[in-house]
Amino acid sequence: MTSAHNTTPQYPFTAVVGMDDLRLALLLNAVSPAVGGVLVRGEKGTAKSTAVRALSALMPAVDVVAGCRFACAPTAPDPGCPDGPHGSGAAESRPTRMVELPVGASEDRLVGALDIERALSEGVKAFEPGLLADAHRGILYVDEVNLLHDHLVDLLLDAAAMGASYVEREGVSVRHASRFLLVGTMNPEEGELRPQLLDRFGLTVEVAASREPAQRVEVVRRRLAYDADPAGFVARWAAEEDALRQRIAVARELLPKVTLGDAALRQIAATCAAFEVDGMRADIVMARTATALAAWAGRTEVAEEDVRQAALLALPHRRRRAPFDAPGLDEDKLDRTLEEFARQDDPADGGDDPEPDGPDGGGPGGGLPPQEGGPQEGGPEETSVPPGDGLPQQREQETPQAPESAPGTSGDEAGARPQPQGGAAAEKPAVAADEPFKARRLDVPGLGEGADGRRSRARTAHGRTTGARRPQGTLGKLHLAATVQAAAPHQKARGRHGTGLLVRRDDLREAVREGREGNLVLFVVDASGSMAARKRMSAVKGAVLSLLLDAYQRRDKIGMITFRGAGAEVALPPTSSVEAGAARLASLPTGGRTPLAEGLLAAHDVLRVERMRDPARRPLLVVVTDGRATGGPEPRIRAARAARLLAADGTASVVVDCEAGVVRLGLAGELARDLAGTAVTLDALRADSVSALVRTVQGTRTVHGNRKAA
Repeated sequence: MTSAHNTTPQYPFTAVVGMDDLRLALLLNAVSPAVGGVLVRGEKGTAKSTAVRALSALMPAVDVVAGCRFACAPTAPDPGCPDGPHGSGAAESRPTRMVELPVGASEDRLVGALDIERALSEGVKAFEPGLLADAHRGILYVDEVNLLHDHLVDLLLDAAAMGASYVEREGVSVRHASRFLLVGTMNPEEGELRPQLLDRFGLTVEVAASREPAQRVEVVRRRLAYDADPAGFVARWAAEEDALRQRIAVARELLPKVTLGDAALRQIAATCAAFEVDGMRADIVMARTATALAAWAGRTEVAEEDVRQAALLALPHRRRRAPFDAPGLDEDKLDRTLEEFARQDDPADGGDDPEPDGPDGGGPGGGLPPQEGGPQEGGPEETSVPPGDGLPQQREQETPQAPESAPGTSGDEAGARPQPQGGAAAEKPAVAADEPFKARRLDVPGLGEGADGRRSRARTAHGRTTGARRPQGTLGKLHLAATVQAAAPHQKARGRHGTGLLVRRDDLREAVREGREGNLVLFVVDASGSMAARKRMSAVKGAVLSLLLDAYQRRDKIGMITFRGAGAEVALPPTSSVEAGAARLASLPTGGRTPLAEGLLAAHDVLRVERMRDPARRPLLVVVTDGRATGGPEPRIRAARAARLLAADGTASVVVDCEAGVVRLGLAGELARDLAGTAVTLDALRADSVSALVRTVQGTRTVHGNRKAA
């Protein structure tokens, strides 16, 4: 498979249909790697990876020291290179590498492996470079970057900040240079990125599949032609690829001559301040992007349209926004800010401001000419790349728009478009949620071994050391004291009578660490008529929204089941996107009977499937209800049976008691006992509440023991 992959020609960059913003962002990084990379956000199947992989063929070749595994430049080799020192050795030219980081890669695969056994017993630094070394002076590409484990994210952040990678184990260390162009793709439905890593991407682009049938036809036509004859297809686009490669080279030569005036700098600073971005990295990235845009357009001075386009690419992922708001910029606000700080207001600039292009001109920022021979707007191949050009046009007025059901939609707006569930007898429209609050942490009992997160206790690669064990496969973090203790009794038998310690492989012990894991938090939300009081449902939605935000911060997967009327519905299959959960919650109507048993049985089915998909991720069931059961025959008995079925599977559960009023039936507490879980009130969910959780989620072992005794 690897061989076939290596010999198959890469899909041409110029053959990508549409995707103007994506192609422009990638090309700007090719012109100026200092821009800092690109994060591509979009739904699956939108050619994100295809476009990114095609970029490497356009990058100029790099000169490296012959035989250096760390790609040192012959003119300025790294003085600390593990393969150095480099003298006046031979140099060689090679294509720019694009190194792909798999989501499931190990720490050793990323930073490199150091042979601890040889280092301890022989004093030899035997180091095998990792992906960070391979990506030096090239491109590091992470597909589904939002699914990357936290410990790998930490290593990426360190390398990106310092321009070097450090491998240190028990006093043995190796350092090498690692400066790379970071490019990532992600599907927002699978969860968001940590803010620290998000800020490391210079630019961000939102992509979506075209809704124009003619353009979709062109995408399919080109893809089928490529699959049928990759070599022939690439050959047909060779001229366009060469022309684009040459233009990148020309823009790179022009880049040092581009002037960034004080007026443009004031506009950049004012824009970043207006959108309340944190820190100064946004200002620097905008300045570099605007300069690259001017060079790409063949100009030696940054214009206002360059600043505007730079803002649209560099700020959406950096601006302050509410937890579930969709990314993007208010373009009217952007235009007002730029107009207020326009350069003609600066007397020092003398009024030599070049006239910006109009909406029908050559395009803002890039100054690109119209595509010659291209179809008119609305034609059969709108925004496709025509032969003979292959260069994306920049767009002044268009930016990716959030869909109508975007997670940032307010509850009132969502309520105007209710999505009814089947079987509702007396449906009431959706109501807005109360303001979310900081929620208490709900844990799954015991010690898990799931993915790194911030919720429940687990054995993890990072955390506090709790013990030692023999290595299981590749040696992880060495437990030095346990290793010495294991080797000490055998020194006489090994012929060691003086100082020093002879360590063999059987003596090595690795540290056992305890940290926290992410869980699958499955919400089962009662949307029946008994919950339909407007003020009450607003409070319930606010509580669920708070728990969703808590799940996002703790790196959990979430799912949502709602029940009302005649049955239950899986409103959101398990996903890492809490924004999708917030969107489903906002549009949730209420009314009808209370089929509690159906909701619990639907949860049982979802959890059964998820256990097969990811056995290590432990679930936490959160049932939001007043405990009433009125749907179907014998509703209370069937609901109790369904709850005991979940308890028998060992599912940790919490019942959020939504019962209101002076007279309370305590049905939610009974449901919690059947689930072998615990019941909490809405007030008890607040982290700052005077009420404390009486107990954490109970394990099934204790409950089963009590039942057997009974």
